[in-house]
Amino acid sequence: MSAFLTVGNLSAVLRGNRQRVLRSVSFSIDTGEVLGLVGESGAGKSMIGKAILGILPSAIEIIEGEIVLDGQDLQTMLPADRRRLIGATAALIPQDPLTALNPSRRIEPQITNRLVDILGWSKADARVRALELLNEVHIDNPERVMASYPHELSGGMRQRVLIASAFAANPKLVVADEPTTALDVTVQKQILRLIRDLQQRHATAMVFVTHDLGVVSKVCQRLSVLYGGKFVENASVPDFFAGPTHAYSRALLAATPKYTDPDASLVPVDEAVIEAVAAEVAAADEEWRHAR
Repeated sequence: MSAFLTVGNLSAVLRGNRQRVLRSVSFSIDTGEVLGLVGESGAGKSMIGKAILGILPSAIEIIEGEIVLDGQDLQTMLPADRRRLIGATAALIPQDPLTALNPSRRIEPQITNRLVDILGWSKADARVRALELLNEVHIDNPERVMASYPHELSGGMRQRVLIASAFAANPKLVVADEPTTALDVTVQKQILRLIRDLQQRHATAMVFVTHDLGVVSKVCQRLSVLYGGKFVENASVPDFFAGPTHAYSRALLAATPKYTDPDASLVPVDEAVIEAVAAEVAAADEEWRHAR
């Protein structure tokens, strides 16, 4: 059986200077599987998720590769057909709920409009579904929340609304773009458990973007480590934590805070490791230019 999502040899460049920002990225995800994309800020994690959903910034251009979603190659589809397929099949949990939600609109239409406008639900059915979802993400008094504006809710409540919105149409794929970064540790734990429970209940394929290896260990089955828009390691989560194979991956794991030993000193990534992986990326770029 073929994977639900396949990304093959995906490369993207900045339109101005043609510098590569995604470098021959390839991976696949089966139905119900969670893949973690891990790396430092600027590694290209969020860019991969946006490329899948067709929401890359206009300054970035995909120049080669394929994105096959549910058996259909998104790169060869007409834009309108692609938007319809993604709207019906995939969803995004964004990083910052305060900027993701429209401050001038109440919560109800921000959950129901996708069901009505894209999937053709009646407004009454969409409202019932929205209330069900708010209950499912453990929001008390969902009627009050539906009538509220985003600024009237706490950060944790806003993130729960975004999760409810993402799962509203039972998507087959969810891209979670660092969905707990803006939350405190206690709320983060609740949100992670909620995402994992919904993902497992609906057998949703998920791309989970994060810089936190601790999060990966809780929600993902596999992970890919990025540096400079290039995968440097792909592994199952148990194999990775048992012993990464790439020096950069080992350095990232060593730099992760040990919550079981809060007094332990933080270990920065060694400059020599950064220089070596940067040279690896530069060599891949040189090889790619010669091949074109």
